[in-house]
Amino acid sequence: MSHTHLQTEQITEVPKALVTRMVTQALAEDIDQGDINALLINEHEQARARVITREPMVMCGYDWVNEVFRQVDPNLKIHWYHHDGDEVLANKTLFEVEGVARSILSAERNALNFLQMLSAVATKTREYVKAIKGTECTILDTRKTIPGFRLAQKYAVTCGGGMNHRIGLFDAFLIKENHIAACDHSITRAIEKAREIAPQKMVEVEVENFDELNEALKAHADVIMLDNFSLRDMQKAVSIAKGKAQLEASGNMSLDSIYAVAQTGVDFISIGALTKNIQAIDLSMRFI
Repeated sequence: MSHTHLQTEQITEVPKALVTRMVTQALAEDIDQGDINALLINEHEQARARVITREPMVMCGYDWVNEVFRQVDPNLKIHWYHHDGDEVLANKTLFEVEGVARSILSAERNALNFLQMLSAVATKTREYVKAIKGTECTILDTRKTIPGFRLAQKYAVTCGGGMNHRIGLFDAFLIKENHIAACDHSITRAIEKAREIAPQKMVEVEVENFDELNEALKAHADVIMLDNFSLRDMQKAVSIAKGKAQLEASGNMSLDSIYAVAQTGVDFISIGALTKNIQAIDLSMRFI
């Protein structure tokens, strides 16, 4: 990982109150007026269940799982074998839970939903971080998150070893094509207005060619996003911008191509797929 940094907050934990609200909403969707399936089981039946991963993963979702079981039945006992950020091999146990069988089954789906989705984000992020190992580049996420899961997914990115770009529209400027057009088609004017509005906030500008790059540099942008630049043009941009601004590569990044991008010398690579193109980790719960 690079020592470069963005002037934005990094989500290394999610507020407990938010986790509680997310879980409350999820349980309301699922259980509503009551779990009729649980009525198939004797109300006093005790059980112990084990959750395993069927594929290699980076775990994320510890607090959400705990909160699901707590809200369903605070008497359930959870025994964890791994924690957020851990790399876990296929067929390994993540945790075991014991208590009233009805409660375990009522909580199962929501606990696994949070765990499999957030772990998917952390796992994909770790793959990209490993793919650029040995370079001075840093993997960034974007605002392309599942609505309602912004902080949770950005937390999962940090668990995977990536870095959060900006959290939302409030903590940094990212001046893009339409913003520039609305500011008299002037990058310089857009940056000046940003500095007037919030002098302490980071200002990043998206550019599509070298004329725009040079204008952004002259206007003292903090970070410049190179939108769909070729590898050769990225290298040229790095030589032009050296020491004047940090550079971020963006657009159509893949695991196959990302190492070559990192080698151009850009500071950051942003990847929307970390949070929007995810496939849930395959988890399984079985009574022991």
